[in-house]
Amino acid sequence: MAYQPKRRKMTAEINVVPYIDVMLVLLIIFMVTAPFVTQGVDVDLPQTTQAKTAAELAEEEDSGAFIIVEVDQDGQLGLSVNNGDMTRGLSLEEILVRVKAELQLNPKSPVLVGGDGRVPYSEIILTLDALNQAGVSSVGLMTEPYES
Repeated sequence: MAYQPKRRKMTAEINVVPYIDVMLVLLIIFMVTAPFVTQGVDVDLPQTTQAKTAAELAEEEDSGAFIIVEVDQDGQLGLSVNNGDMTRGLSLEEILVRVKAELQLNPKSPVLVGGDGRVPYSEIILTLDALNQAGVSSVGLMTEPYES
């Protein structure tokens, strides 16, 4: 009887190991670069010696949420609710509508206005006046703790 070699069946498989390697490298790159991505514009706040953090103000008001309205050095307005991402480029009317809506949901939320140190004082006063006319009874001004 003659020897007959076994016929091997051809299989078509995709080797996924290189794909996993590439995905892990991409994951590491995104994890390393994520802290460097900024979510807003830096605002150079004035400094005081008796400043409280926004979290301390929220605790005093028995409210976990707070509303921050920022005026950057170009006079553009931004809004952040409950330490979320700062939404930039909003008009004063849009800010007022969103602040009113948030205060209806959580009336004890403190409202804070932060103005860049280089912005004209009139821009901050106009924002404060508009919030007052919209029915916001108490507005705080944001500052940085004084570093000696």
